[in-house]
Amino acid sequence: MRVANFFCLFLFFFSGCFSSAYAQEYTTTKTASNKASKQYSKARQSVNAREYDKALAALDKAIKDQPNYINAILLKASIYYDQKVFDKAENGFQQALQIAPGYDNFVWFQLAVTQWKRKQFDDSVKNMEQFLKGDIRRASLRTEAEQYLRNAKFAAIAIKNPVPFDPQPISEFINTNEADETLPVPTADGSSLIYTRRLGRQEDLYISLKKEGQWQKGQPIESINTPMNEGAQSISADGKTIVFTACNRRGDFGSCDLYISEKTEKGWTRPQNMGSTINTPSWESQPALSSDGRILYFASDRTGGIGKRDIWYSQRQENGKWTQPVNAGTPLNTGNNDQAPFIHPDGVTMYFMSDGHPGMGGSDLYLSTKNAQGQWQEPKNLGYPINTDANEGAITISLDGTQAYFTSDQLKSGQRDNDLYTFEMPPGIRPRPVTYVEAIVKDKVTGRPLSASVELTDLQTGQLFANTFTDRQGRFLICLPTGSNYALNVEKRSYAFYSENFALEKSTKVEDPFLIEVNLLPLPKELVVKENEVPKEESTPILLKNVFFETGSAKLLDASQQELNRLYSLLKDNPNIFIQINGHTDDVGEEEDNLVLSENRAKAVYDYLLKKGIKDDRLSFKGFGETKPIASNESEEGRQQNRRTEFVILK
Repeated sequence: MRVANFFCLFLFFFSGCFSSAYAQEYTTTKTASNKASKQYSKARQSVNAREYDKALAALDKAIKDQPNYINAILLKASIYYDQKVFDKAENGFQQALQIAPGYDNFVWFQLAVTQWKRKQFDDSVKNMEQFLKGDIRRASLRTEAEQYLRNAKFAAIAIKNPVPFDPQPISEFINTNEADETLPVPTADGSSLIYTRRLGRQEDLYISLKKEGQWQKGQPIESINTPMNEGAQSISADGKTIVFTACNRRGDFGSCDLYISEKTEKGWTRPQNMGSTINTPSWESQPALSSDGRILYFASDRTGGIGKRDIWYSQRQENGKWTQPVNAGTPLNTGNNDQAPFIHPDGVTMYFMSDGHPGMGGSDLYLSTKNAQGQWQEPKNLGYPINTDANEGAITISLDGTQAYFTSDQLKSGQRDNDLYTFEMPPGIRPRPVTYVEAIVKDKVTGRPLSASVELTDLQTGQLFANTFTDRQGRFLICLPTGSNYALNVEKRSYAFYSENFALEKSTKVEDPFLIEVNLLPLPKELVVKENEVPKEESTPILLKNVFFETGSAKLLDASQQELNRLYSLLKDNPNIFIQINGHTDDVGEEEDNLVLSENRAKAVYDYLLKKGIKDDRLSFKGFGETKPIASNESEEGRQQNRRTEFVILK
C-alpha cells in the first residue's frame, strides 16, 4: 500500500486555521514569532524546490526559536518520512502528539503509517485505531486507514511466524544480465518452461526445455513472436495452447488484448485475437488456463467489476467458442486491485496477487480454494517473508505443489534487472498433489494414431472432470488431482471404447504419472450370421475397468452406471454386434464359490443391458472364476487386476 507524499498531505491538512484550545501549550504559524515564521516560510519554499537539506536547516532554526512550534515539527517529520528516514519521522510525530495530542487527528494516521513502515506493527495498530476514532475529513482516507489497520494486524502476527522461504535462481541458462526475465509458467509434466524476456522495449515469449533435470538455454518462440511485444502468458497443462497478452496493436479492441495460439505437428499456429467476447476497450491481461484448457481466468479493469482490477473467467464450449466472461466475485475480488491469477492443475486452488486483502503491504500473494459447491473460499495470505511491504509479482506452482516460480528484481546482488527464481512451497500453502495421465491412442490392428474423444469422470461425484481430444499424433495429457477416483473413457466412432480406472482417493503423495498406450479395437463392418445362430469366434477381451460390485457380491455399485451406459450405447449404435460378458475373480476363497461369483457378476451386467433394451439374442455371459488370471495373485495389485469384468465381440 502506498500513501501520498506526507509533505503534500501536510499542506492539505495543516494549512488552515485550527482550534485555539491549546494555544498556550504550542505555537502555530499564526502565533509564532516573526523570526520563526520566516524560517518556516523559507523551509516550505525549499521543499517546493526539493532542497530538503535547506528546508530541514530552516526548520531547526524555527524550532530552536519556538520549541513548541507544532507546524514546524510536523513539517520536519513529514520531510523525514518522504526521505525514508522513518526513525526521525516517528520521533517528530510523537513529539507533536506529546505537545498537542488534540491538535489534529491526522497526526495519529501519520504516526501509525510511519510505525508500519518501521515494522512496529503493534504500535501502528494502536495509533491507527486512535485515528479512526477521531474526525476524518475524507471518506477515501478512512478507507485507506482501515486497510492499513487490517495490514498491520496481519503483519504483527505474520512477522512473528515466518514461513520457510529460500529462493534460488532458476537457471544460469535462463536468467541473463542484459535482459529481464519474467512470468515463468511450467507445463504440467515439468518438461517445459514458458516465460517473457524483455530486452530494451522489446518483449518476446521464450521456452526452455528440461533435460536430465537441468533447464536448457531459453529459445524464442519464433512462430508467435513479432516485432511488437508478446508477454504475460499462460500455457495449458498439455503444452498445446498458449494464451498471451499483446498491447496497442492495430485492430485490437482495447489497450491490451488476449491472444491465443495452438500447437500442431507443424508448430505453433499464427496467434489470433480472442475476439470481442473476451476483449473489450478496457485492459485485459494476465491469462491463466485451467489444466484441461476449458476455463480461462484473466485480469481486467472492464466495467461491471468490483474493484479497480478484477479477476474474470470464461469457459470454452464444445464448439471451441468462449462464453461471455463472468466476474469471479467476492471473496476473490476486492475494491482494489486483484490480478495475476494462476489456477493450479488440481482445479480448486488459485494463487493471485492483491492489494485489497489483509497483507504485508503493497501487492501480496494469496491463495483461495473452491469448496464442494464450487465456491471460492476466503483468500489466505502466503505469509512472510514470501510477502513483504514491497509489491510481490505473479507466482506459478509446479504440478506436485512443491515448487513455486516467480520473478524478482531484488535478489540479485548489485543489479536491479528481473530474473526468475524458484523456492520450495511451505506445506501449509501447497495445492493438492496432482499427477497426470499421458497416452497415445492407436488403431489396435494397424497401429496408426487415432483422433479420439477423451473423458475423465470423478467417480465420487459422478461429474465430468475433464474432456478433450487427442492431437494428430493420437496423444493427450490430463491432470489427475489426488483425493478422488477417476474413470477414463476413450471413444471413436466405429471402434470399441477403452476404459481405465485411477484410484487416487486415499493418495496423500504425488503419484508417478500414468503413461499408457490405448489400442482401440475396430468394430466389424458386417456380420454374416445365419438365422437363430449366434457367432462363436471371440475377439480380444475389452476390460470394463469402471464396473464395480459390492465386496464378495454380484450387486452393481452406482459408480458402474456410466461404464455400463457406454456399453449399452455401443450396442445400440452398432446393431450388428454380438457380445459375451465374462466375469473373473482372484484365487481368494473356494474355487467353486469364485466360479459362481464370477458368473453372477457377468449376469448382472447382462441383466442391466436387457433392462436397457438390448435383445437377449445379442448377449451372452460366462463366469471363469479364478481360472484365467492376467496377473500374479501373490500381491493385492495382482489380485485386483484378476478381479475383472470384460466383454468380447463375437464374430
